[in-house]
Amino acid sequence: MRIFTAACAAIVMAWWGSTAHAASPELIAKGEYLARAGDCVVCHTGPGERPFAGGLRMATPLGNIYTTNITPDKDSGIGNDSFEDFERAMRRGIAQDGHRLYPAMPYPSYAKVSDDDLRALYAFFMESVPPASRKNAPSEIPRPLNIRWPLAIWDKIFTDKIGYDPDPSHDEAWNRGAYLVQGLGHCGSCHTPRGIFFQEKALSEKQPIYLSGGNLDNWFASSLREESEAGLATWSESDISQFLKTGHNTHGTAFGTMIDAINNSTQYLTDADLASIAVYLKSLPGNQASQAPPISADEADGKLYVQQCAACHVAEGKGHAPYIAPLAGNPPVMDADPASLINITLNGSSRVVVDGMPDAYRMPQFRVLLNDDEIAAIVTYIRTRWGNNAGPVTADQVAKIRKSTDAASDAVVILKMR
Repeated sequence: MRIFTAACAAIVMAWWGSTAHAASPELIAKGEYLARAGDCVVCHTGPGERPFAGGLRMATPLGNIYTTNITPDKDSGIGNDSFEDFERAMRRGIAQDGHRLYPAMPYPSYAKVSDDDLRALYAFFMESVPPASRKNAPSEIPRPLNIRWPLAIWDKIFTDKIGYDPDPSHDEAWNRGAYLVQGLGHCGSCHTPRGIFFQEKALSEKQPIYLSGGNLDNWFASSLREESEAGLATWSESDISQFLKTGHNTHGTAFGTMIDAINNSTQYLTDADLASIAVYLKSLPGNQASQAPPISADEADGKLYVQQCAACHVAEGKGHAPYIAPLAGNPPVMDADPASLINITLNGSSRVVVDGMPDAYRMPQFRVLLNDDEIAAIVTYIRTRWGNNAGPVTADQVAKIRKSTDAASDAVVILKMR
């Protein structure tokens, strides 16, 4: 009888252990939505790899690092992580074995994610993402720069407190937008300038430099504040929502790494969340310093523009919105840092894909057709015509970006979540 009772107890315990942590379909679906909001799949999926299996190379000032496997594989992923392990990595940048994560993982932003949302994310990753066996690649940061214990000091100085505190002076929509932008959306990771220790100089709107634009990997992520020229002052809330949903609006078209965000993240957000993001961004006052005074455009530069660019962007720089971006009055054209305009002229752009349909137009690359002086001349012409008030570009600036970049691929990168 005792043997029978013990056997029954073992069966019950095994059954309970296999089902006690099962999450509801609703919680898993919420986690999948939040993973989209965080754009997790783009960074944690390397070329040719399974979703979330890691292996994407990321350049840092110290050397290349590779994103990690966050599938529930028990040998090479996070399958053995408890919720507490998951929470510690997400909010504090500390892995299960205690080593510090490099802040390329945006845990200073994810620190603001709520407990409920973290539990939904954990449920999605553990119970819906297929496990993939892929060992994590070591970083290419040389010794002694790859020693991680100094990151504990970095975290103490440059990370914020845990959680998001709603601002009672604003309504529910504003606070929802702030929570998404500052937290899972981690918009500041690209759109906020970084300091000498690679830290974001601000993590919320409490500091005016937050979302004022930043250079990252040869692209300049424009200001998301109410700047009069190189920001969102001329964009309405509906313009912002449309851009995040489709990658296009009457003012511009997504380019660079923003295409990955549109293709794999923001198009999946609800209209209500997109509207909340727009409300929050439109509340941020501009603080841009005055641009360099315009220079007179050379006649030869104008001929180059007509020959190479006017067929799509027309002679007056008006483009054909919303699919071919206007150049007149377009905020990225007038950024103080011309990196994005140089990069897209050199290397072209991949396609925006919404609801499974690639758009019909893409920016071609001119790195073979035009030399550095010619590209500098065209970019300078664009930045100083039709009311644009930005500084000139030099051939040296073009050469530097040419050396460190490659032409954009025609391949459309759409990553399945599971």
